[in-house]
Amino acid sequence: MSRPTTMNRSEFGASLAKELLDLHYRAFREFMSYAEKTGHTVPSDTKSTSEILVSLLTGIPGLVRRKGPDLEDGSDVKAANAWSAIDKPRFNGCAPSGRVSETARRPDDLSAFDDVPHLFLVLWDERPPRGVPRCRVWAVSPRRDEAFREVVGGWYELRRVGKVSRNFQLHPPINDDSNVIRSSFGNLEYPLLFRAEMRSGGFEVMRYEPGELVSGKCAAP
Repeated sequence: MSRPTTMNRSEFGASLAKELLDLHYRAFREFMSYAEKTGHTVPSDTKSTSEILVSLLTGIPGLVRRKGPDLEDGSDVKAANAWSAIDKPRFNGCAPSGRVSETARRPDDLSAFDDVPHLFLVLWDERPPRGVPRCRVWAVSPRRDEAFREVVGGWYELRRVGKVSRNFQLHPPINDDSNVIRSSFGNLEYPLLFRAEMRSGGFEVMRYEPGELVSGKCAAP
């Protein structure tokens, strides 16, 4: 398979993102029926679906089965799925640390973000009070976002002296209308790139702001 270097304008956007969400939700519901019959958790690959979704929203392709960052420009995508979850999902591994492979190795400090244009956070949850299925995507620029760098910098300092694990977690606003994403090192309101909710005919895009990729910044809640 050849490696894509660009995506045409017709190959990405909110309408294609909606088609993907509808497809993913149909598959999720079908798998759920079998999971309930057999007493197992619902198999739902939100990791890969989230990466595809971000590519459709931004026009940034993936790496075509090669190891490394999630997207071709060096951006990372983190996913958390609360649909039928048996525990509370987190965004895991949000700061590079302790990676030893040749393709993933990065410094254990803020310079690890020097080649990461964006960190995308994709949450699959439900809107209260009626439990409406939805998907939200936040986008932060780790290279220039001062508020985000201050939070992660505090974690890297403790990481340097061995006081925290190498997994920097962010806690999403599950089933909450807030854009505040929390961590042990500080809570921030993140730029919301995309939001879609289930309606009677499938998902409906409620927000799509590509400008957040350029001007969006984290802020104190």
